[in-house]
Amino acid sequence: MVELVTIGTFLVAAVASLFMAWAIGAGSSGSTPFAPAVGANAISVMRAGFLVGILGFAGAVLQGANVSEAVGADLIGGVTLSPMAATIALIIAAALVATGVFAGYPIATAFTVTGAVIGVGLAMGGEPAWAKYQEIAALWILTPFVGGGLAYGIARVLRWKPIREVYLIMTLAALIGVAVANIEFAILGSGSGGASIAQASSGWLPGPEIVGVAAVTVVIAALWAGTIGFDLRGDIERGERHFLLILGGLVAFSAGGSQVGLAVGPLIPLSGDVGLPLLALLVGGGFGLLLGSWTGAPRMIKAISQDYSSLGPRRSIAALIPSFLIAQTAVLYGIPVSFNEIIVSAIIGSGYAAAGAGGGVSARKMGYTVLAWIGSLAGSIVISYVGFIAIGAVIG
Repeated sequence: MVELVTIGTFLVAAVASLFMAWAIGAGSSGSTPFAPAVGANAISVMRAGFLVGILGFAGAVLQGANVSEAVGADLIGGVTLSPMAATIALIIAAALVATGVFAGYPIATAFTVTGAVIGVGLAMGGEPAWAKYQEIAALWILTPFVGGGLAYGIARVLRWKPIREVYLIMTLAALIGVAVANIEFAILGSGSGGASIAQASSGWLPGPEIVGVAAVTVVIAALWAGTIGFDLRGDIERGERHFLLILGGLVAFSAGGSQVGLAVGPLIPLSGDVGLPLLALLVGGGFGLLLGSWTGAPRMIKAISQDYSSLGPRRSIAALIPSFLIAQTAVLYGIPVSFNEIIVSAIIGSGYAAAGAGGGVSARKMGYTVLAWIGSLAGSIVISYVGFIAIGAVIG
């Protein structure tokens, strides 16, 4: 029989986890994906909030395992987080995020949760997981350059006069089709691993698997390009708005898959003690994202869409495509990543293409934002480390 103390500890941690999921759903991952479509008058605010909640929940359940397992088990070596350590990490991370929300400071959830887990793990006597840290640092450092660079390049291409805009957008749609065909879904895999649509469908075709995967990928890419192209033929502006809706849905789905691990990952060491499978944690975390999206995201969507309305459909498309690709990269490799960092970098890149140096973004504001991100990581490590030591000394 599970001890009452263990159940009590899990419930306390679960409440902190649910709050974290709510904050994520109400914040950037819930408000940003459909803000460009709202700004382009392609969808209403309330419908956007409803859809982002549903898609975020689906992404959390279908793609949330990799990041959740990484946060729960891969950030520290030599030890497994104890129930007390996991609970302290979640409570401190949730408190820091809440402080940022109410004080108006841009506290990055990914940096805060990652730092909190590392802090309590080190306090337990664990060893730094340097290999994982290198992966995380690489993605965090490259995101502004890759995301901003891709957004800049796409925005410039869409302004290129020699080729008709319809064909350019069809090409982008085909590239998105290639990505969708090859991203992994938990329900398509066998055992504990996932599989992509192309991999799952290749078994129905004769010949080597790689040939089947390539064939399915080409077919899906062609269908995406053909469908978007047909829509653009009637009215190019309407077709762009529809493409924005599709991209917003993909980004919302990816946000659920990449962000839910920040809320439920620290619960994984506790889940075995109370007999809960990972799927149950993902469903719970997805439900928290959904609640956040439905209750808090509409107000944020309305506010952010005003900024996106100045970007226009083309620059919004340029910002959302790299956001989707980077989020899926994080999901694939199980790397906790800041969705704010992804989106801000992409917006700056697409804005730079049209507005020149800076893209109309305040360098001073960006400097404060970057400092807040660094402070979120360093502060959460120190506070969690000291908090675990202090609480351990009091409990004895």
